[in-house]
Amino acid sequence: MNIFSFKSKDDQVKNHWVAFAPDFSLSPNEFYEAIEKQLADRKIPGLEISRVDYTQGGLLSNKRTYLRLIREQLAFDICAAPFGRDFFFSCRTIFSVPMLNVWHVLLALIFFCAIYAALLKPLGILFGGVAVAGLLLAIVIMFRNAVKEEFAFLDTLLLQIPVVAQLYWVLFRRDTYYREDTRMMYMEVVPKIIQAHLDEVTAAKGVKLVRQYERAPVFGELYKPLPPKPPEAKP
Repeated sequence: MNIFSFKSKDDQVKNHWVAFAPDFSLSPNEFYEAIEKQLADRKIPGLEISRVDYTQGGLLSNKRTYLRLIREQLAFDICAAPFGRDFFFSCRTIFSVPMLNVWHVLLALIFFCAIYAALLKPLGILFGGVAVAGLLLAIVIMFRNAVKEEFAFLDTLLLQIPVVAQLYWVLFRRDTYYREDTRMMYMEVVPKIIQAHLDEVTAAKGVKLVRQYERAPVFGELYKPLPPKPPEAKP
């Protein structure tokens, strides 16, 4: 999960639901704006709201616009789009844990070496090294401050920058009880706000919203748990 429109391989889909409304039409932008208003009315804090375009197939295929809500490493990708004469809605809850690899460390070393090489001629060996050390110290201080609650905006920004996110997450950031509990609240509250608005919009037009798994699958009986066997009577 990052500032670009492609998905990270580290993204984990924690929840995904789909619902559709038969013989229904709606402007996706109108729906997204209504969701944004609902979130604002509920005073849900700390969410970065944007629109992202995901390709429907390959690199040159058509794109579909999603509403993306981000808080720290948690994101919600919401889609509203026509499907023939019907209309469908979907919501994915995505959690991304940056994974630190060797190439991330190598890129960081290359970055500082390039800075040192650029400063070598104007500052010399000694002062060039001092300047690079000062830059490294400033970055460390920034990373240490970013974990504080009052710098939540900086924490969110760092988690969206490739390479920087991995180094920051592994070396400086802690997943505290507070962050874990808050994340669970977002995962519970945000999808419910979206579903409640869906029910309101479709009911206003007299359309019944069909939710995912509302209709039993053909082989649904195969997936039902077996009742426990009664104890055998002793002779």
